[in-house]
Amino acid sequence: MKKEKIYIVEDDETIVQLLRSHLSQQYQVRSISNFRAVSQEIAEWQPDVVLMDISLPYFNGFYWTTEIRKSMTMPIIFISSSDDEMDAVMAMNMGGDDFISKPFSLALLDAKIAAFLRRIQQFTQVPQLTLDDYHLSVDGRFSCGTHSIQLSPTETKILITLMQNQGQVVTKEKLLEQLWENEEFIDQNTLNVNMTRLRKKVHELGFERIHTIRGVGYIVQ
Repeated sequence: MKKEKIYIVEDDETIVQLLRSHLSQQYQVRSISNFRAVSQEIAEWQPDVVLMDISLPYFNGFYWTTEIRKSMTMPIIFISSSDDEMDAVMAMNMGGDDFISKPFSLALLDAKIAAFLRRIQQFTQVPQLTLDDYHLSVDGRFSCGTHSIQLSPTETKILITLMQNQGQVVTKEKLLEQLWENEEFIDQNTLNVNMTRLRKKVHELGFERIHTIRGVGYIVQ
């Protein structure tokens, strides 16, 4: 049976060894060897999930996430010693999908990784979605005519869910349940950040059809 691949971008060797020892019981695990070539190593190995620290030699995790998002869509979970809310917001804005503060629970990390992997499997079974001249593929390519943009995994899942329920209000609770499966693992602020980022991206294609129903949720129409 094929094991999913987890890639660790972390410069604290103690944490790297802890994660490798724990995660390798269930997954294929590699860690960064050249901190000047993070995106290149990830592109070569094509992991299913990336664990990304913020403070790294040469360039920080925000920089590398931006580089990764230019061509790759795998989930990126930030693991940081900072519990600053602004760092979490910045991580999401740069293309991250989740954020855990050190010291972190291995059980919580396991649950987050497993949830992302289930989502990947669940959403890859969805056919291409179409709304008038707009098309969304499961790999996150959103297009209109000859123009297209690349969405992150979380942005893709949000838009898939909204487009599957076109004309119907999707509550925030339903989105959280659909995307993260267990609401205790993520809060509504993180959903709001992802939604803001999604709207900004699709605006580039003139897609202004995501509407907020105040106090309830969102609707595409």
